Amino acid sequence: MTQPVSPPLTDLELERYARHIVLPEIGGAGQQKLKRARVLVIGAGGLGAPVLSYLTAAGIGTLGIVDDDTVSLSNLQRQVIHDTDGIGQAKVDSAAQSLARINPNVRFETHALRLGPDNAAGLIAAYDLVVDGSDNFATRYLLADTCAAEHRPLVTAAVGRFDGSLTVLTPFARDAAGNPLPGYRDLFPEPPPAGLVPSCAEAGIVGALTGVMGTLQAMEVIKLITGIGEPLIGRLLLYDGLAARFDTITYRASRSRM
Repeated sequence: MTQPVSPPLTDLELERYARHIVLPEIGGAGQQKLKRARVLVIGAGGLGAPVLSYLTAAGIGTLGIVDDDTVSLSNLQRQVIHDTDGIGQAKVDSAAQSLARINPNVRFETHALRLGPDNAAGLIAAYDLVVDGSDNFATRYLLADTCAAEHRPLVTAAVGRFDGSLTVLTPFARDAAGNPLPGYRDLFPEPPPAGLVPSCAEAGIVGALTGVMGTLQAMEVIKLITGIGEPLIGRLLLYDGLAARFDTITYRASRSRM
């Protein structure tokens, strides 16, 4: 999407983002890009909490929050933007209230709904970039397919009990040789059979793991918006929390898309 021209950074914004602006890779121009950006985050739970927190602190201009759930006591072990007083409240409202206390300069657009085939394209088209913090395969595949169709970069992560994975998807783009970049179905052609992968409620999950993976997602978003570094396009980052080890595997678009 074409980003609108934003007004100059105010004196208070210059002070708030001083540690960004002093970085030659970001600077004032990069901070302006962050201020103009519209980012949609799917899920205000374990992954969404750190993603939203760090993107709010970074000065993303508009953050869309999609979640149809309410805050429960069992969420609080890992979903750190919610608190005990918010139990029973819609997650999108609890998140927006918490995030506004971090940075009042950010605009929050709340979508208290479940992402589905009937609303995904319209939502995604209204933003520059999408972050997948969902917890089920149906949503992940729907997001990946819709972002590809709408030409929106997707930063997607998944977590297990003590492990996580992360990649960036831009299958609508091409590399320097003119080959299409890989999409989610190039990495995972089909979802696993229903019931094969247990939910976190069934298997459990260590809370800090979602902080690790969600923070890495936020870093990829900042890189994509400011144009710095090497995003995880065509690379799947794997994290083993028990072994404290990161590994990376590369993947390509399938031959049928070449």
